[in-house]
Amino acid sequence: MVSGKRLADIGYRTFSASMMLLTAYGGYLCAMRGYRYMQKQKQLKLAAENQDHEVIKD
Repeated sequence: MVSGKRLADIGYRTFSASMMLLTAYGGYLCAMRGYRYMQKQKQLKLAAENQDHEVIKD
């Protein structure tokens, strides 16, 4: 049978691992949002230089 201390240790490690994964996933989502923002800004700048009003409407 598993002792209380051992069970608590397993629970702590499981919780810590899940928090690390959530943090990594959150960092990934934040980086991708920043990347999409930069791409959109680049697209808008090019559209403004070319006076393409179809793209600027978005």
